[in-house]
Amino acid sequence: MTRGLTPDDTVIVIFGGNGDLSRRKLLPSLYHLHTEGLLPQRWRIIGNSRSELTDAGFDEIARDAIGEFGNCAIEEDAWKVFAERLDYVSHEFHGEDTEAVRDAVLHAEREIGGEPQRLFYLSVPPPAFGPITEGLGAAGLTDRARVVFEKPFGLDQQSFLALDATVHRILDEDQIYRIDHFLGKETLQNVLALRFANGMFEPVWNRNHIDHVEIDVPEELGIGTRAGFYEQTGALRDMVVTHLFQVLSVIAMEPPIALDPTPLMDEKAKVFESMDPISHDDLVRGQYIGYRGEPGVAPDSQTETFTACRVSVDNWRWAGVPFYLRTGKRMAASRQTVTLAFREPPRQMFRDLSPDSLPNDHLTLDLGRAEGITLSFLAKVPGPSVRLGPAQMTFSYAGSFGSDVIGPYERLLHDALLGDRTLFTRADGIARTWELVADVLAYPPRVHPYPQGSWGPDAAQALIAPRRWYLPDKEAAP
Repeated sequence: MTRGLTPDDTVIVIFGGNGDLSRRKLLPSLYHLHTEGLLPQRWRIIGNSRSELTDAGFDEIARDAIGEFGNCAIEEDAWKVFAERLDYVSHEFHGEDTEAVRDAVLHAEREIGGEPQRLFYLSVPPPAFGPITEGLGAAGLTDRARVVFEKPFGLDQQSFLALDATVHRILDEDQIYRIDHFLGKETLQNVLALRFANGMFEPVWNRNHIDHVEIDVPEELGIGTRAGFYEQTGALRDMVVTHLFQVLSVIAMEPPIALDPTPLMDEKAKVFESMDPISHDDLVRGQYIGYRGEPGVAPDSQTETFTACRVSVDNWRWAGVPFYLRTGKRMAASRQTVTLAFREPPRQMFRDLSPDSLPNDHLTLDLGRAEGITLSFLAKVPGPSVRLGPAQMTFSYAGSFGSDVIGPYERLLHDALLGDRTLFTRADGIARTWELVADVLAYPPRVHPYPQGSWGPDAAQALIAPRRWYLPDKEAAP
């Protein structure tokens, strides 16, 4: 987050303001920005959804959400100011039926004075993106506007291109903010500093020194109340095409000419173009036992709750280095890690002095709540004999800088308020990611059942063999 930069005065509208994402992420993040002095000097927040709520009812929802999911405690003075600037419009916004939201925006602008910016956050299912964008155009609200779109952007390449065409009829590209909150994670942003601000990592960040890369995002949680959404998407659309491909692009990209939106997006787009399309042999789909009994799930559902895939980046730097991606629901643990496994030395003089089970040296980026970076390697165990054992050097933000990590939604919301698109995604890259999975979406491989609390189906272990996943590959203890 760029501290010390105050955004211009803004009216913020959250479509889906009473939804799960708004309560878990958006309202707590906006409150935290408020307490840090990182919102504009003058601002208003308008929540919109079909739920019948009063302003006071929305205030209560916001306070409960901040108390349950926020990164900071509620301070009464700060909350009073925040609540005074919250409004709610209970109305479906689409097509020509835009009067209630338009009137609320214009009223908020009169209260602020001048010509404030407008930030519209579409925290709604993808089918609503087009109608809401058309509604903004019909209401005359696109001047001075920035529009944030939540993932997934479509359900395949065809639907994405149709959506993108609709959006571009109303908005210019520099008004469009396609958000992927993984790009706002501090450790992932630190990859650029790790590689390009230091002399020790970039020289070995290539096929000559790296054996393979793992991007691993298991989740303990199930689908919750999101059956309607999840039955349309599944793990491949929900996580791989969006989050994990974006993480891969940051790991694999070449040095940009500048830390500006266009050069960074250009380099990420080159990675996507270098990736080979995912084939059936590259993909494992799984479904946790009991998923079909979840409320709202079809009893014969073939939706995958687990995906593991092998990705090839066919360029000079990464030729022959497989990238293994894994994610799933109801797994043994919730983690978000990227592991770069280094090659073994050309001659192993310590082969008889260390157990065969010891892993290769590897660099692990933790993108989860305990964000940080760990370098794991082999070292001599103290004592008179020569034996090797695993050792680690760890970087943590709190240990090095003495402060908590700002959350990704806070970072990205602040960037959107500033008009900084650096950490957002671009249409050409998204279109290419959908192209990469077109075949397996059209003709999906079979779904393998796996026990809840496990590390997924056995086929995922076969996919990476003879290597192994660095996160535990055995079932969690009961």
